[in-house]
Amino acid sequence: MTAAAGASVHASAVRIGDRAVLIRGPSGSGKSRLAFDLILAGRAGQIAPALLIGDDRLHLHASQGQLLVRPARELAGLIEIRGLGIFSCEFAPEAVVGLVVDLSAADAERLPPPDALLIDIEGVMIPRIPVGVGYAPLPLVVAALTMTAISSSSLPAADCSKGIGNHISPTIATE
Repeated sequence: MTAAAGASVHASAVRIGDRAVLIRGPSGSGKSRLAFDLILAGRAGQIAPALLIGDDRLHLHASQGQLLVRPARELAGLIEIRGLGIFSCEFAPEAVVGLVVDLSAADAERLPPPDALLIDIEGVMIPRIPVGVGYAPLPLVVAALTMTAISSSSLPAADCSKGIGNHISPTIATE
């Protein structure tokens, strides 16, 4: 491995819009499945267009305060669809990681503390979603990608039509 390739990790990644979702977890935890689900959600318009970066093996490299992800050359454009096999698909050669999803996370909680929702990878702080065993990760990722930050104030934000502080994008739910 060359220094330019960066650290090799067992993970999958999908570029959504201009940022990547890095999907980590033990073997069999659903990394490829979540990557494929995100690609399908992008095609369905539930989230911004999504494109595979890599499945199973990726290279990470920190540069200028950002974490870059690239596919392993040998696996570029390949994704496993469990029960069907390995398929070729269009892929992005690189993206900046904007979200980390940890599947089968031991620290997953119903209401995680703020420090569990950030992770330091190669000196770069990145938002994180810890997903417990048996929980579907796709709704959590879609929520993270489409909902605005909830104010720490006890007063609802001015753009909250129901006055309860939940801010759902009109692309997900409408009145």
